Amino acid sequence: MALEQPNQPDGKPEPQDGEPIVIKKYANRRLYNTESSTYVTLETLAAMVRRGENFVVVDAKSGEDLTRAVLAQIIFEQETKGQNLLPVRFLRQLIGLYGDNLQSFVPSYLEASMEAFRKNQDAMRQSLSEAFSAPQGGMQIFENAARQNMALFEQGMAMFGLKVPQHGGPHGGGAPAKEGEVEALREEIERLKAELAAAKK
Repeated sequence: MALEQPNQPDGKPEPQDGEPIVIKKYANRRLYNTESSTYVTLETLAAMVRRGENFVVVDAKSGEDLTRAVLAQIIFEQETKGQNLLPVRFLRQLIGLYGDNLQSFVPSYLEASMEAFRKNQDAMRQSLSEAFSAPQGGMQIFENAARQNMALFEQGMAMFGLKVPQHGGPHGGGAPAKEGEVEALREEIERLKAELAAAKK
C-alpha cells in the first residue's frame, strides 16, 4: 500500500510516474485517499510529500483543486509545531512581494533555488559532517552555498534583463533596473550575506 512505503535511504523524495493520487477533501475537513480508500491526515500527506508521492487535493463536492492551499496548511502545521524553516524576515519579505512588480518572478526563482538545493543535498551533508570534524576549514560549505545562491540569483535577473547592483557599480547586460527592483535585489543580497554571517557564527 502506498502509505506504507519507507523513506528513501538518502532522505530525498523520488518523484513517482503516472497519475497523481487523488485526495478528496470534504466539508467536515476530512481528507480521503481514493487510492487506499482510507481517511488521512495532514501529517499523512506530509509523509507522502517526503516520500516523493505525487497527489492532488480536490474538493469532494465541486472538484476544485485545493492542492496549493492544503500544502500551505501543512507548512503552517509544521511551523507551529516548532519545526521552523521559514525565518520571520523571509516571511515578511515574501508577503511584501504580493502585488509587487517582481511577484511573477518569485515562484520560478524559489523553485529553481529549491531544486538546486535538493540536487546538492548529499554534498552539503558531507560538507556539514566535515565542518564538525574540521571547524577551521569546514565553513567553506556555507561560503560555497552563498556563492551558488548568488550566481543563481544573478542568472534569474539576467533572464529578465535586469542587472544586479554591486558596491563598485552595476555590471552585466540588459536594461537598467527600476528603483523598486533595485531595492528588492539589494534586500535579497543583504539577506544572503546575513545568512552566511549567521552560519559562520
